Amino acid sequence: MCAGNRRSEMTKVKPVKGLNWGAAAIGTATWTGVPIRDILLLAGVNEDEVDKPKHIQFEGLDCDITGKMYGASIPIWKALERRGDVILAYEMNGVPIPRDHGFPIRVIVPGVVGARNVKWLGKIIVSDKESDSHWQQNDYKGFSPSTDWDTVDFSKSPAIQELPVISAICQPINGSTVKVEDDMITVKGYAWSGGGQKIVRVDVTANCGRTWHVAEFDHQDTALPPVHWAWTLWSVKIPVDERTKNVEIWAKAVDSSYNTQPEGFENIWNLRGVLSNAYHKVKVTLKH
Repeated sequence: MCAGNRRSEMTKVKPVKGLNWGAAAIGTATWTGVPIRDILLLAGVNEDEVDKPKHIQFEGLDCDITGKMYGASIPIWKALERRGDVILAYEMNGVPIPRDHGFPIRVIVPGVVGARNVKWLGKIIVSDKESDSHWQQNDYKGFSPSTDWDTVDFSKSPAIQELPVISAICQPINGSTVKVEDDMITVKGYAWSGGGQKIVRVDVTANCGRTWHVAEFDHQDTALPPVHWAWTLWSVKIPVDERTKNVEIWAKAVDSSYNTQPEGFENIWNLRGVLSNAYHKVKVTLKH
């Protein structure tokens, strides 16, 4: 699972280094596997370790051009937490994990940035330190908008773990023509928040925030215990003026800790484009 990298919109503020994933860098699937908590306890890891600054390192079987294996780590409390739901997965959506998704075994750390969900798992290490891999130490970290590639010091920022609240408009798509019915248009999308936070509201506007409309939830994770790892799917009908030809639709989500999305990217811009969770906005033409 990977979210928070809406770089295509951040590059409208100023360039970032990375892929322009847009709103498509996150997905929901059904995973089947073995709880890593059970494996660690069988291996003799004491639950009292959660009170110590220890980490669980994961090492994949894939490597970069230098021959260094892909690696990442999570705090040990996350791995041992009963409701953390960290698993070593061997099935995705009821079938063996496809090769591109990490066959035969990958780590699933729900609510956490995809970079820690190591594919093609080859090794698990209990350590006093984080993984020393490039992707843990020198990538997937957030910085001030004033930080550039001449001044960045990756040692000064913690590795991203849990992700911020986010939403995306899936229908209509940007640049499309939308048919108006009974002076209304239909908007659909998803919302999600890191750490298992529940989405409690999605607000949508088609007039730059002068009027907001609260979306209905079409599907939401209701599994027990009360953690919400999957997308919340939402929809809403919004009234539009018959004289209006073009509108920009905005969406923002609110989670159970009342975290919400910032309006724009200017104040959260960072050189890698990560954690970019500002309002999702799409421009459409109306067909009356």
